[in-house]
Amino acid sequence: SIYDSTLAKKLKADEYGMHKYVMCFLKTGPNKTLSADSSKKIQAAHLQNIKHLASQGKLMVAGPFMDNTELEGVFILNSSTLEEAQALVNTDPAIKAGVLIMELHPWYGSAALMDVPAIHAKIQKKSF
Repeated sequence: SIYDSTLAKKLKADEYGMHKYVMCFLKTGPNKTLSADSSKKIQAAHLQNIKHLASQGKLMVAGPFMDNTELEGVFILNSSTLEEAQALVNTDPAIKAGVLIMELHPWYGSAALMDVPAIHAKIQKKSF
């Protein structure tokens, strides 16, 4: 076995190597009347908020869907409750502006996701 108890403890893994998260689906919101300038500013603030949540260890994975539907993106949040996850996502300027809405689901996935933000920082040449 290659089990690493130190790593498992660091990542807060259970005996299956798993961890409780909340998955957030970001969908197109009701506010579709923003000017191009306002839309650009909200998107920049949305990306800054993503960085902030990741730096706090609360956002493990984030990214847009690329198939041009009402399903805009996904967050995987290091949260064991829907209430905490909702409070975290409510900090997003795109949510506040009604550009996006959230759909939250408790999710059980690999604790290895806890290391994604640190790994991503090492392979990212450009920042949004």
